[in-house]
Amino acid sequence: MPIDPIAETVASLMPRAKQELSELVAFQSVADWAQFPRSESEAAANWVADALRAEGFQDVALLDTPDGTQSVYGFLPGPAGAPTVLLYAHYDVQPPLDDAAWISPAFELTERDGRWYGRGAADCKGGFIMHLLALRALKANGGVPVSVKVIVEGSEEQGTGGLQQYAEAHPELLTADTIVIGDAGNFRLGLPTVTATLRGMTLLKVKVDTLGGNLHSGMFGGVAPDALAALIRVLDSLRAADGSTTVDGLASDAVWEGLQYPEADFRADARVLDGVELIGNGTVADRLWARPAVTVLGIDCPPVVGATPSVHASAGALVSLRVPPGVDVTEAIKLLEAHLVAHTPWQARLALEVVGQGQPFQANTDSPAYTSMRAAMEAAYPGQEMQISGMGGSIPLCNTLTSLYPEAEMLLIGLSEPEAQIHAVNESVSPEELERLSVAEALFLVNYAESKRD
Repeated sequence: MPIDPIAETVASLMPRAKQELSELVAFQSVADWAQFPRSESEAAANWVADALRAEGFQDVALLDTPDGTQSVYGFLPGPAGAPTVLLYAHYDVQPPLDDAAWISPAFELTERDGRWYGRGAADCKGGFIMHLLALRALKANGGVPVSVKVIVEGSEEQGTGGLQQYAEAHPELLTADTIVIGDAGNFRLGLPTVTATLRGMTLLKVKVDTLGGNLHSGMFGGVAPDALAALIRVLDSLRAADGSTTVDGLASDAVWEGLQYPEADFRADARVLDGVELIGNGTVADRLWARPAVTVLGIDCPPVVGATPSVHASAGALVSLRVPPGVDVTEAIKLLEAHLVAHTPWQARLALEVVGQGQPFQANTDSPAYTSMRAAMEAAYPGQEMQISGMGGSIPLCNTLTSLYPEAEMLLIGLSEPEAQIHAVNESVSPEELERLSVAEALFLVNYAESKRD
């Protein structure tokens, strides 16, 4: 199918897409009931289900997953004998963090300087809108040439594994010939990219106890073991002097072969302050896509305001470890736990709890699906060759699907290019990127159907 009719149709649908994304962003669908009402996530799930029904999807269902959230499923039958493609996105989002730092309200889609701002605009409510645009463009130009399954997750950002567990218990539900994960992004705005690797991850709660209760720092300080000081020492042991991750027994010297990430571009994308050094060694691509990375996500201790002169009896932290392809996350967790135990000073009592985990992922980039996507992306982005990159983040569902359906091909695309600033304040999406990727996805479905007929 020529690109022009598809591209023209998607362009004509963009005002509708903006309105729909605005409605979807308005739901405060953070899958953490301690922070946001469950009703917000349930309302978002129902909105997604209604959108699928309106497009003629069958068997639309709200799936109650074991972690207490809902994923939305639908099936759109294609021509007889056509392959089946599974399209994935998620409607849950990260919390807005600092509301005051948002230039416009986090849950109100706002156009500014050619971008649409709002939590989830790129990650990943915009991914669901991308799927809708691609399917609508095909329906308007002769029909969808494949059977389509859509699954929209409700707890991806929490890492609680509800959809993975549901899929494992119902393996027939998501069977497909190929899978398109709409939760990645182009390496650079306007540069068509498929993500081929993902780091795995684990979240570990760390708690240190040293005393039966807090003590006066003047009367007891200098002798009584301070739990907060012990915790700081434990956490500091996870990094070398240059900032490299140092978990005893976990290799951190792998090299990334392929697309490189210039340091100047990374500094700009990450908004590193002038004069501040990057951490680690090797190329940026090595550090970001091929090596482990530890991050302290939060610490439980008294805030500065209201702090008292006390030796602390207890302190805690939440630690994230990103695990590169080729490393089993279960083994990495064992090494991390053993490291923390070995580096806890003063025989302080240490309690560890794994609260989330997912295996790393590596795709087969020689598959027919990649060939079909390459042609589609290069048509949607004239003059640009499709790039294959890694991604430092994690999508645990990818490995679950690979395990359940080892013959299925998998591609990761999406709207989370660097300027989108996902997970940060003032997240945004480029409407031009949404438009071009929707065209690319539509063309991919056409190309893929034709490749299966050859």
